[in-house]
Amino acid sequence: MSVRDDLKDLSLLGKPERLPSSPSEARLEVFPNHRPGRRYWVTLNCPEFTSLCPVTGQPDSAKIVIRYVPGETCVETKSLKFYLASFRNEPSFNEEIVNRILDDLVKAMNPREIVVRGEFAPRGGIQLTAEASYPESPAS
Repeated sequence: MSVRDDLKDLSLLGKPERLPSSPSEARLEVFPNHRPGRRYWVTLNCPEFTSLCPVTGQPDSAKIVIRYVPGETCVETKSLKFYLASFRNEPSFNEEIVNRILDDLVKAMNPREIVVRGEFAPRGGIQLTAEASYPESPAS
């Protein structure tokens, strides 16, 4: 089976690889969007996301939902899986995590639009949901 030329730069797909130890070590890979003139939404769900509370060191869990309208490229899902898994040892507040995921995805693929939503499991009787989007809407 021959590899398509537009996919030759993907380094994770179809290859064994260890999980990155942090988001800074992770690589978000992209591939060409073959319908760049069409406006369509891609939805990616990660129902088993984990990270660490920066104060207590206790694990936090969440459902992360990423919705985007691709520009010239799309994110490759195995690299996204590795990137999201790299947060498992990352001490960060929930709001920081959602904004970092948004920033890193915008940098990697420059989508037309993107929304990242994190629905975190309750801690101390309070459930937190954070959502960040690009481009940012002007304040009302």
